[in-house]
Amino acid sequence: MFEIESKNPDEITIITKEANVTFNIAESEIDGRLAVGKIKGPGEFEIGDVTIRGVGVENGQTIYDAEVGGVHIGIIGGTEQGLDDLGVSDILCTSSVRAVREIAPKLVIAMGNIDGMVSELKLTARTEKKLKIKNADALPVTLEVVALN
Repeated sequence: MFEIESKNPDEITIITKEANVTFNIAESEIDGRLAVGKIKGPGEFEIGDVTIRGVGVENGQTIYDAEVGGVHIGIIGGTEQGLDDLGVSDILCTSSVRAVREIAPKLVIAMGNIDGMVSELKLTARTEKKLKIKNADALPVTLEVVALN
């Protein structure tokens, strides 16, 4: 089981028993509370039980695929670049409707313009403080949008 929270529109935090990892999309960096400091840019990393793959896209940005317990979380913010390289995401953290349609996740964590996204997808968003995920089987069958605050 793990939790996802967001206290800033540009950040997503994944909390597990072994790790607390914050992804800052605006800065293209990961804060895993490591002694070496923050990780910036593309590459492959493991922080506790979170496996991370950073994919470099245009403008020096990095998008991320984080895997926890068999659940893939795509963290891309508003970009629509590098979607093929990102691969399959069960949960997608984005403000891009095009990315949602291309990747077809089970769950979207809305970042940025939530109202515009849900109206274009013809869905409603539920609001949560933290999103708790038990495992891949506990994800919704049809697409859901969650706004974290």
